[in-house]
Formats: sequence, structure tokens, C-alpha cells
Amino acid sequence: MNTLSIDIETYSGADLAECGVYRYAEHPDFRILLFAYAVDYGPVEVVSIATGERLPDDIFWALTDPTVTKTAFNATFERVCLSRWLRDFLNSDEFLDPEQWDCTMVAAARCGLPLSLAQCGEVLGLDEKDEGKMKEGKALIRKFSCPNRKGERTLPEDDPEAWEVFKAYCKRDVEVEQSIRLAVTRFTQPRWESELYAIDQRINDRGVPIDRRFVECADRLAGEYTAQLLEKAKRITGLENPNSPAQLKTWLREKTGVIVTNLNKGNMDDIEAKVGKFGTPAKVLKLRREMGKTSVKKYSAMLDCVCRDGRIRGLLQYYGAARTGRWAGRLVQVQNLPQNHLKDLDEARRLVKAGDLDDFTLNYGNPTQVLSELIRTAFVAGEGKVFHVCDFSAIEARVTAWLAGERWVLDVFRDGGDIYCATASQMFGVPVEKHGVNSELRAKGKIAVLALGYEGGVSALDNMGGQKMGLTQKDEAEIVNKWRTANPHIVRLWEVVERSAKRAIMTGRTVKANMGLEFGYERGCLTVQLPSGRKLVYPRAKVEEYMKTRFERPELTEVVTYEGQNQTTKKWERMETYGGKMVENIVQATARDILAWVMFRAERDGLRVVFHVHDEIIVEADPNKVSLEEVEKIFSEPVEWAAGLPLKGAGYTTPYYMKD
Repeated sequence: MNTLSIDIETYSGADLAECGVYRYAEHPDFRILLFAYAVDYGPVEVVSIATGERLPDDIFWALTDPTVTKTAFNATFERVCLSRWLRDFLNSDEFLDPEQWDCTMVAAARCGLPLSLAQCGEVLGLDEKDEGKMKEGKALIRKFSCPNRKGERTLPEDDPEAWEVFKAYCKRDVEVEQSIRLAVTRFTQPRWESELYAIDQRINDRGVPIDRRFVECADRLAGEYTAQLLEKAKRITGLENPNSPAQLKTWLREKTGVIVTNLNKGNMDDIEAKVGKFGTPAKVLKLRREMGKTSVKKYSAMLDCVCRDGRIRGLLQYYGAARTGRWAGRLVQVQNLPQNHLKDLDEARRLVKAGDLDDFTLNYGNPTQVLSELIRTAFVAGEGKVFHVCDFSAIEARVTAWLAGERWVLDVFRDGGDIYCATASQMFGVPVEKHGVNSELRAKGKIAVLALGYEGGVSALDNMGGQKMGLTQKDEAEIVNKWRTANPHIVRLWEVVERSAKRAIMTGRTVKANMGLEFGYERGCLTVQLPSGRKLVYPRAKVEEYMKTRFERPELTEVVTYEGQNQTTKKWERMETYGGKMVENIVQATARDILAWVMFRAERDGLRVVFHVHDEIIVEADPNKVSLEEVEKIFSEPVEWAAGLPLKGAGYTTPYYMKD
């Protein structure tokens, strides 16, 4: 036996979507119901554990046999659940070794495919699209795997006919998983990707502690304060529910004459500007903004998913970001935590733990904002430990300049200069110092660096807050032109990448570009081999002709298109890309691979990474045994495949997570 393909069906009193698989599997009611498997891509067998059937001995022992590779679609679920199930047999609290597992969902994601078994199978044409079957399968999961409305469990003997259908679905999932695996493993990836997956799983298994008392108090204070705001809004408006968009829009129209079509967060600034001259409506909108501070809901999310030992596990999804391979946040969404700007975090945390809303409100005029800024500090190092937090500075700007060969930018980084000042100086031809001569130009250099590296224009500056800075469209156009003039090699990189991609698709040949980039066309997919050896995959890529408006004139233009998942609608559809967008993918993917090298080094040196955010790692350590300097050192070591790329990490030590 070389490979064991697995799919399990389970029962738990916990809600998997809310609490994650680690909390789900440690629930007292957790059970394995069905175990479907196939050996070396052979026929699928289903073992009905819930009705007393036992796994064959060779299958049981294969679960811990290092010579047998276990595979599943979203293998984390099977591995964690089976770890919990096996504890009763093996008398061990350890999670199953992730090095023995291979995730077919990850393999599909590496090919730019969806992270859903059903949708992935549909895209690959492995299963007919049948909404009726999909609904029936989901209904059976709700029936047997979840408590009913009364909190009771449906047993197999309660509906034997439905149970047999449930077994058939479990069997079918293994068959689809095997077919997907055979399809996606044709695209080879470097061996280190498998090693990185194992490191990722160990980090998620390790988890990160939270200050449970602090979180419980913060969650309660947020709820109490929101209730107060709601009552205040009711008194002012006379509405039954001022939180109802429909009720509030009608009320605003009656009071101000302003027609509001959407009360989403992105529109609130414009709406407040329109009704600002009306005192009471403006006050109500301010109350709504406070009530709508969704970030404070992360406290309740923490309580939902924290495990019995006080640690949250499963915060990061490996290869969660399509194409680039970057991690995606799960459960608490650590990739999207509010920044903290409070001067005294210790005092604010003390007041939260005291639990007195009146006292807290007396000290802080905007409690929801303060609670939002304190979310990071809910993650704390264990007793006798600290967090060493370390990250790269401006990693995407560094990688972009390195790939493009923009030497003056690389020289700034090598010399430890301020890239925003240097960019402004290059753009405007005058010296710029952060707190000195021409310091007012630094903001323009900063917004240019952040917004324009991927072929962005005026709209990109607006999205980065250009208008809020007081920039006019004329100012923004000037910034775009000056930045592109100052960075000719980056501008050329956009053209080289787009031209290379088109040539690879149209000729089927490998096209080499900057810093070892290689564009190819394999099995109908555009591939981009990165300097690290990893490949980005654009499924079913084509070069098509579209009518585009250029310089206010329509003209026929060749465009690269491919199939992918629309991140807004989640539908699989044909999408368009261009040089700057592909450069963004390449840069972010390369930055991700550099962070991977840091994680390899952390593993090598025995550093306990508990989670990571973008280009930052958080190491839980005994300060008497591991210093911050040791962590910073692994950021500065050269990466063998990135010769000439200046890298430097900077960090800080803290008892709780924060933004330094």
C-alpha cells in the first residue's frame, strides 16, 4: 500500500463553520460516522462506523504508517478528526503527522482551481452538475452530522434508507477526490512545497493562546455598549429598529430629503457629507457607524473557536489565496485585524478586564473604536513566554524592483534609506527628508509606492486614499506620470510580462523573462515559473481580441483571458488579466515564497511560530532561551534563488500581539 485516499463523515454538537475543525473535533459528542477509503486508486470501500463496523486492520494501522501517504480533499479535516478519534485507541494526544498527508484541495489550488470539492469536480468535468443531488447531499449532512432543532441526533436506524444514500455520497466523494488528484498532479511543483505544507499544519496544530478573561470582558462590553447605542438611536428616531437599512433610509429621506440607496460602510463618508448640515440625522449616522463596527465581533468569534487549553487553532488556510499561494485567514481573520494607535495599551486592557462599562466609557469617548484597536492584544504568549514579532519592510516594493532591475530602488533598500522619501526625491528632483527639507512631498512618494507598482493609475491612487489626502485629479495624474518616469524598468516589466504570456500561449513555447521567470503553456494553461521554482497556473488561458478604448479612441486589442473564481460572486468564469496584474501575482507569490524560506529557517532553528500575517511571523518563546536577534537573523539570511534581493527583518518583543 502506497496511497490511502480517505473521506469521512462525522457528527459533533459544535458548528464546524463557526468554531473550526479543532474545536469541532474536541466536542464531547464528536463521532466518526462513515469512513470511505481507496487503496492505491482502487475501488472505494465504505465502513459504517456508526453502526458498529470496524476498519480493516491494515487500513487502521496505515493511518499512522509513515510509508503510506494519506490523501483527502481538505486533508486538514480528516487528519484532525482522525487524530481525535484515534486517541482512544492509541492513548496519545498528538495530532497525526502532517508529513504523511497530502491535500488534494491544495494540489487543486496550485492549479488555480476552486477550494470546493463539488465546484472543482464540476470545473474539471468530473461530475455532472445536478443541483438536486447537491441539495440532497447537504440535506443528509444536516440530518446525520448535525443536531436537529431540538438538539437531538438522528441515528442511522432512525432512517436506514437515507443512511444508505449517505454512504453512497461518502463513497462518491472519494471517487471525485481521486479523479481530481490524478488531474491536478500532472502539474509538478517543487518538493519544498510539501515540506511547507507540513510546517503550516504544525503551526495550525500548535495554535496561539488568547487571554480568555480579556476576550470575555471585551465581548460583553461591546454588547452592552451597542445595546446602549441602539436604545439611544430609537429615542432619537422613534424607529422600531434604527439598525434596519430600510427603516433608516426612509427616515433620512423624510428628515433631510436626501435619497440614500446604500448604507454600506464604503458609502458612509459620502452620506455623512450630504446630511452633515442636519444635526439630528448626522448624529444618528454617527451612532450607526459605531453600532456597525463589525471588527469587535472578532471577540465572540474567538470564544467560538478557542480550544479547551485556551489556544485557537486553524487560523490560517494554506494556499487559501488563489494563484499566488498566499495564506488566507480563517475563523478570526488575523490577516485583517485593526491597527492599534492607543498610547497605553496596558491601561486600556486593564479597564476592559475590570468589566465596568461606565468606567470604560468615562476614560474613552469611543468605546467601540478602543475595543477594535485592542483586538490584536487578545492573542497572548503563554506563561513565562513572550512573542517575538518580526517582519520584512516594504517586501513587495523590494521584490518588484528586484524583478524589474530598478537599481536605484534596490540601492535605497541596501543603504537602509526611506523608500518613500527617495521615491519623492526621484519623482520631483529635489531632496526629501522625512522630518526635514521638502517633507511634505513624502506623502506623495508613499502613495505612489503603494498604489502604482502594478500598472495602477489615477483610480489606484483614489483607492489608496488620494482624494482624502486632498489630491486633485490633476495632482494624481502628475504623480502617476512622475512615478513612471522615475521607474522605467518597472514600467518595462509590465510590458515584458504581458508580451511573454501572450507569446507562450500563442506558440506553446517556453518564454524566459526577468530574473528566471519562465512563461509556458501546459495542457491549455498559462504557467509562470517563479524564481523559487514554483509555478503559477492560469487555467484555460487564451489570447483574445477585445474592443478597448485607448486615448479616447476604440481599437482592437489582444487580451489575455483565463478561467477563475470571481472573488465577489464566487462563480467560476472567464476573466481578463494584463501585464500589471500578472506582475502583482508574481510579486506577491515571490514574497510569499520568501516568507516560506523564513518559516523553513524557523523550523530548522526550533522556533515556535504560532501564526503569521502577510510578511510577518509571530514566535512564542522563552525570552531566556530565544532572543529577538535570533528571529531577526533568519529574515536577513540570503535566499539562494533570490541573489541580489536586499532583505532585512525588524521586530519587537511583547507579551501580547500588537502593531508596533
